[in-house]
Amino acid sequence: MIDPIFQSDNYLLARKLLDGAVLRQEAIASNIANAETPGYRRLDVAADFASQLRSKLESGTLAQNKDSLAPSLIEDPHARTLRPDGNTVEIEKELLEMNRNTVEHDFLTELVSRNIKQMKMAISGRMV
Repeated sequence: MIDPIFQSDNYLLARKLLDGAVLRQEAIASNIANAETPGYRRLDVAADFASQLRSKLESGTLAQNKDSLAPSLIEDPHARTLRPDGNTVEIEKELLEMNRNTVEHDFLTELVSRNIKQMKMAISGRMV
């Protein structure tokens, strides 16, 4: 009975984007931890995740493909090597990305929480 609520495109999109934000936070943490490791290559969420998500949403097949669509980490192909040791992490850029990702994560968490609160209110008939 509650499956249609959790199968809506808005809810599924927010959930998948939240998965991506969590994985990006792990990548940023790894990048910061390895900022001084010689030869370390910066990690980020694969860009094809966003394009696959957009494609599934536009075609209306997001609900059917929700389990097969998952973000993954790759070495950032656009990261430049600024140091002689081959490390591609720029700590200032990572800190900016961490702040941006935190805002995105907070927004998506609020969106998913709001859907759950609305369902709880509909079931109980009371404001939560």
